[in-house]
Amino acid sequence: MLLCGLQKTTLLDFPGHVACTVFTGGCQFRCPYCQNGELVLNPAAYATITEEEVFSFLKKRKGILEGVCITGGEPTLQPELPAFIRKVKELGYLVKLDTNGYRPEVLGSLLEEGLLDYAAMDVKASKEKYARTVGLPGLDVSNLEQSVSLLISQDKIPYEFRTTVVKGLHDVEEFEKIGKWLSGAKALYLQGYQESGNVLNPALCEGSFEKSELECMAEKARKYIARVEVRGVE
Repeated sequence: MLLCGLQKTTLLDFPGHVACTVFTGGCQFRCPYCQNGELVLNPAAYATITEEEVFSFLKKRKGILEGVCITGGEPTLQPELPAFIRKVKELGYLVKLDTNGYRPEVLGSLLEEGLLDYAAMDVKASKEKYARTVGLPGLDVSNLEQSVSLLISQDKIPYEFRTTVVKGLHDVEEFEKIGKWLSGAKALYLQGYQESGNVLNPALCEGSFEKSELECMAEKARKYIARVEVRGVE
């Protein structure tokens, strides 16, 4: 598996658990606000780590860490992902997957096999604005619709949806549409955009919303979703 990084400890990425985070390379999307641009465009430029190094680390940290977050890039692009997760779980760890949801067949297979303990799916925008928001004109959103339905309809694991909110790409009224799309979901988190010189296309990112503006967006979605919170904004 193409592994491009390992964060040895996180208290934030896996709700309720002390975990580490493994980063995979490559992604289908080209979101202008992506903070991991090199992982998306040129993963080979990263000093990759081997599976052996990851598993050696996990064996040493047994009893200290509880879980492993797998993020990217987009992990479901990796053909070896199911086998990698099986090995992680054999060591007794919980597994959280971060995904953009564009490969529902992989997500569904992982859920069916019982390989996931938590899933977080990015919902980048309303369906009408998705193509522009992910930088892919003409994008077919049917795969995303399948992944949303997969998570909402299952009761095997906890999950969340999350949207990074960016001026120039989002507005308050859009969250009425997002809320309707995700109707019945357990949780949606709105994350404030973090300005950085590393984002893929800063020209399309006009800045961050104030927390009060994000709360207005959250209120729109709360009509349809049990839990909607603003995260990572003071």
